Amino acid sequence: MSGLYTASEVHCHVRSISLPSRLHPTSQKIETQLEKLRKWDSLISSSSADIIKAGLRGLAELYNCVHQFLDSPLNHHQEEERHLEKALDMSVGLLDVCGSARDLFLLMKEHVQDLHSLLRRKGLDYSSIKTQINAYISFRKKVKKDISKSLRSLKTMESSFKSSYPLLNTDHHGWIVIKVLRELSSITISFFRKLLLFLCVPVLKKNSSGLSLISRMVFKGNGREKRIISEMEGIDIALCYFHRAIEKSDAKTDVHVVKRKLQELDGNIREFETELDCLFRCLIQHRVSLLNLLTP
Repeated sequence: MSGLYTASEVHCHVRSISLPSRLHPTSQKIETQLEKLRKWDSLISSSSADIIKAGLRGLAELYNCVHQFLDSPLNHHQEEERHLEKALDMSVGLLDVCGSARDLFLLMKEHVQDLHSLLRRKGLDYSSIKTQINAYISFRKKVKKDISKSLRSLKTMESSFKSSYPLLNTDHHGWIVIKVLRELSSITISFFRKLLLFLCVPVLKKNSSGLSLISRMVFKGNGREKRIISEMEGIDIALCYFHRAIEKSDAKTDVHVVKRKLQELDGNIREFETELDCLFRCLIQHRVSLLNLLTP
């Protein structure tokens, strides 16, 4: 699918936006943070939950730097104002995607905690456990649809700003602001895409032989996606074997593995929620900054 990266892109040189430091004291901070994020962004083959969380944290830091950069008087021309309005429109879409991701993690946490609670009880109620596993499967199927919608939204935004933003080769402060906003939009879309693909894992499906993993993903790819989502896929595999063990009345050997996987997933979800909450607040502040720039 569009948005996944080729092998040549993985090893590409990290480009600099070369902001004139004389324009604002945060210029160098912005450029440094962007370079750091783009290096993380290029680690497609080794992406993991920790790298994505670090990327979200770095995005929040970048937005804080950009907020300071924008928090200064700007006498913009009509053409610059048009691009600022497009950035303002895009800020709504990015907030929607961030909010949707937060909601998905919240729902996932509820399912994980419900299942974990059942497994911690004395005298396991396997009937209730199977019901909860089925509820988790149904949730995961719904997640695929929500993620597809958000990915389409990101693709639309990406196409929009690529076609609407000019190539900027001037030191004029107004155009430098547009250039910063362009880079900010690009890296935000890229990390949101990675986050959504991280959540978009093979799901468990009921069939005549019980539960099996669907190796096919929502989008066709060449395998790199699978490395991105491998940590999430682990819980699916554990649940698959656990469900089959219940059917064979031999679940005791699998319950400890499932409990450990669920505990690890719960910890990861909490960390993602923390990073997304922080980034969501930064996106709100960013929108306020853009509104202030457009207010006479």
